[in-house]
Amino acid sequence: MPFGPVSPAKRKIGFEGGRVYMKKILIIATCLLVAGCSVKRPVLYPNAKLQKVGQSQAQMDIDVCCRMAEAYLTSHPGKEIAADAAKSGVVGAATGAAVGAVYSGAAYGGAGRGAAAGAAAGVVGSTANGMFRVREPSPTFINFVNRCLHEKGYEPIGWE
Repeated sequence: MPFGPVSPAKRKIGFEGGRVYMKKILIIATCLLVAGCSVKRPVLYPNAKLQKVGQSQAQMDIDVCCRMAEAYLTSHPGKEIAADAAKSGVVGAATGAAVGAVYSGAAYGGAGRGAAAGAAAGVVGSTANGMFRVREPSPTFINFVNRCLHEKGYEPIGWE
């Protein structure tokens, strides 16, 4: 071993000979990134307007309406930001508490270790909650985009 003996604690968390398993970390990071990129978009009824302009023009119009909605919501922030933060915090705390309780009860019986494991798991849990779910647009965003599309002559029938 080039760096001397490795303690059993370091071996458990992924260190061996002073190096981290980067390949596994990169694979996990890539999966999280791909999972975090899905966003719901409006579905349009195939009315005369959609048939006249075609799908590509309709997608461009959807993009314009989405950008307008984002600009509006950015300049008029509401309660949605606080609600998202609160939800993420609750998920993180619940995950942290569960893992901390299991870890402190099952491994070594140390409350300090359980708290540390719970804190780490809370961060991972709240991050994973935000990344693995399909991005749900806020009701205000959806209403704004639907109205914009309706004013352009489209008929939104849902979001997928």
